[in-house]
Amino acid sequence: MAVSFLPCLILIVSLFSAIDAHSGMIGVNYGRIANNLPSPEKVVNLLKSQGINRIKIFDTDKNVLTALANSRIKVIVALPNELLSSAASHQSFADNWIKTHIMSYFPATEIEAIAVGNEVFVDPKNTPYLVSAMKNIHTSLVKYNLDKAIKISSPIALSALANSYPPSSGSFKPDLIEPVIKPMLALLQQTSSFLMVNAYPFFAYAANADKISLDYALFKQNAGNIDSGTGLKYNSLFDAQIDAVYAALSAVGFKGVKVMVTETGWPSVGDENEIGASESTAAAYNGGLVKRVLTGKGTPLRPKEPLNVYLFALFNENQKPGPTSERNYGMFYPNEGKVYDVPFSRVRSTPVNGNRDHVPVTHEGHTWCVSNGEVAKEKLQEALDYACGEGGADCRPIQPGATCYHPESLEAHASYAFNSYYQKNSRRVGTCYFGGAAHVVTQPPRYGKCEFPTGH
Repeated sequence: MAVSFLPCLILIVSLFSAIDAHSGMIGVNYGRIANNLPSPEKVVNLLKSQGINRIKIFDTDKNVLTALANSRIKVIVALPNELLSSAASHQSFADNWIKTHIMSYFPATEIEAIAVGNEVFVDPKNTPYLVSAMKNIHTSLVKYNLDKAIKISSPIALSALANSYPPSSGSFKPDLIEPVIKPMLALLQQTSSFLMVNAYPFFAYAANADKISLDYALFKQNAGNIDSGTGLKYNSLFDAQIDAVYAALSAVGFKGVKVMVTETGWPSVGDENEIGASESTAAAYNGGLVKRVLTGKGTPLRPKEPLNVYLFALFNENQKPGPTSERNYGMFYPNEGKVYDVPFSRVRSTPVNGNRDHVPVTHEGHTWCVSNGEVAKEKLQEALDYACGEGGADCRPIQPGATCYHPESLEAHASYAFNSYYQKNSRRVGTCYFGGAAHVVTQPPRYGKCEFPTGH
């Protein structure tokens, strides 16, 4: 079966858009409230080595933004809460902030969004300034022709909800709705942006461990919960929390605004009263969440909306105040060693030749990308065409007469092309998905005598 290429560039581009739209996205929060962290340059190398290509920071630190230049890592930056009143009161302040903290680095540093404040409603004195600050920052982006490339939003905590259980009863606190929630959502809708949400199932579990199953909180197999309002079944507390936000959006007339989870995580250490905090539970939560996101599936209430999530956090931060858990959300120690392992891709342990009786040999650290034989041939062919065309995969070995032309099958040819694309893109998160037509394996693919390269 010879490889066919889509003849029209428009079709290729639209296929890429469809693939991207149907994939969930994983990023990581890079907090720096610590005195022992590696340099930003080392952090960028760490991110690349882990295939992490999206991060969120809590300011516009010069050293961090400079280190990210030309790294192809996309970043969300923040205007801190203490600057909200100035940004709200003076358009000139917003203009100067954009020129100094955004334009000085963009586009070499791929800033894709600005978080205006963070969990602003937690401190009522900042709440009145939020919407005006967001509007002035957006006006500045428009003034400097950056509004199409850079979105604005503001992360809200789940404490902004008056009700969250069952998910269908989700609603915002009444005192926030008219003065701030509705005008903020109107701005997000107008600018085609998304609502940033910080969601922590750990807090709900720790406070209600006698009522909430730990397996339900950790994405493990469980009996699930039925929403009495919709009849929908929930198998994870995370999904239930996000759907409570969607229900709250619908209740105030903004059903069309999308949600991005800008913080979620689980601590590896906690105080005695912080039930559930441990390395094993942190690994289970974050690992389960990554697998959940990379399925491309949405929540029960929004099944067609892929989840976009930023894990909290990259490092343990030794200077954060509060309970022990606050200093132990990191996936990495400051020396760059892993606190626990989170695979940033979906991994299958069985050999790809289908021999399930064979006990595979572990190839530590090596991963490959192969086709999913369960998808329709048309979808597999479209993904193959994209990989070999616009995707830039090296498909010469699967041309007639070349080394990997045999076996002459769509599945074998697609696997070779997908793996070439995956390795070329440094095995980054989401580069082995192709709208569900591919997945990651930890054993070398076996198709005849063809050898599949690895980036290691």
